[in-house]
Amino acid sequence: MSTASTTDLYEVTMALSYLAEGMTEPATFDLFVRDLPDDRGFLVAAGLEPALDYLSGFRVTREDVEAFAAVLHRPAAELEPLLGLEFTGGVRAVPEGRIVLAGEPLLEVTAPLPQAQLVETYLLNLVSHQTMIASKAARCVLAADGRPLVDFSLRRTHGVQAGMQVARLGALVGFAATSNVAAAVAYGIAASGTMAHSYVEVFPSEEAAFRAFARSHPGPVTFLVDTYDTEQGLTTAARVLRELGRGPGCAVRLDSGDLAALAVRARQILDDAGLPLVRIVASGGLDEYAVDDLVGAGAPIDVFAVGTRVGVSADAPYLDTAYKLVAYRGEPVMKLSAAKMTLPGPKQVFRRPGYDDVIALRDEPPPPDGEPLLLPAMADGRRTREPYPVTDARQRFAADLAGLPPAARRIHHPEPPHATLSEALTALTGRVRHRIEEDVVGAHRRPAPREYVPRPAGRRPGDGGGRAP
Repeated sequence: MSTASTTDLYEVTMALSYLAEGMTEPATFDLFVRDLPDDRGFLVAAGLEPALDYLSGFRVTREDVEAFAAVLHRPAAELEPLLGLEFTGGVRAVPEGRIVLAGEPLLEVTAPLPQAQLVETYLLNLVSHQTMIASKAARCVLAADGRPLVDFSLRRTHGVQAGMQVARLGALVGFAATSNVAAAVAYGIAASGTMAHSYVEVFPSEEAAFRAFARSHPGPVTFLVDTYDTEQGLTTAARVLRELGRGPGCAVRLDSGDLAALAVRARQILDDAGLPLVRIVASGGLDEYAVDDLVGAGAPIDVFAVGTRVGVSADAPYLDTAYKLVAYRGEPVMKLSAAKMTLPGPKQVFRRPGYDDVIALRDEPPPPDGEPLLLPAMADGRRTREPYPVTDARQRFAADLAGLPPAARRIHHPEPPHATLSEALTALTGRVRHRIEEDVVGAHRRPAPREYVPRPAGRRPGDGGGRAP
């Protein structure tokens, strides 16, 4: 089976019905985050490059059709209309690394309706998870205040593939390295690692362990010093490093206890041993909150290694993302459900100074100080450009972060900016809502007509052809 089978069953049943009904005209879907999680002042757009890879290779194979038939308990011949279906549409999207706000489309898909429907689940998974993790990692970068960060998350992420994504996303927002060897090779990220407590435990003493490790690694080494007694481990590490003539590039790692107090003591021991260039690495259940506290306390920690809590975004493990139809056959549509109403029509987001963003219609002219965020990414089922490297996204993030209001940058109790709607989008929303209430909702309240007369495709009474004004 291909990735086309990695979807929710209702995507398959809807797509099959669309094909049976001949409903294959272009549809536009917006993918966006309804609301930010608590303690989030912004989001970082991520997952676009993997999403474009997925769409570029999307094709329903014979094995997929057989899988669909098996779960539906129907003959495979009845699912044949789906065979060979490919993505031939277009995508406009916010490039990875850009900071985005609630309600702003991260990407917009326009494709024949069955295609646009079938790709929903996979796209939501890619963009939701990666935007969530990138946003968590970005807050660690803020908290570290210029100190290097290392990704240590692989052993506890929700799946190995998630671990690969976390390493890439950390690099995307400015992490210095990852412990994940495969990710380091795949994405050109620096690899970083030390030793486990088990390494120390198998030697007769900490000193024996440190000397053996140094013999195997002639370059800079990092000693884990808290297997038994941390202060004793620090003293031993300092002595070994001094006697071996190691210093610049080497480090000691603190993984437990009162990290702020231990870091102060570690700095004293290392400086007294004539090792001012040996760095202090801290790890052990860290995230942006713990890093912010340590930096605020003035702890002399040079490098922060963050793992589990960042790799699973422990305090905000999901985003309230949605993938909603906004137009079909050129006609704007919307959902009126309570608390989940959507905005009709293809859109553009204009970034203005101070994050005074405006969500507008796609073809609206930009305000004088507005920059469009949604850019062409695919046309006719193919990328419109080569994949961006992680370094490009990292530069975009750094530039966006520099302009983010201070209140949104806060680790505790941030205040996120809010996008506003353009006058044209507000007016269209009102017109579409009125039309739906008259044609659909009102129809349930009126007596049924004596004779049903089908309307011409794409037209509503009095709307001049059904296209968005």
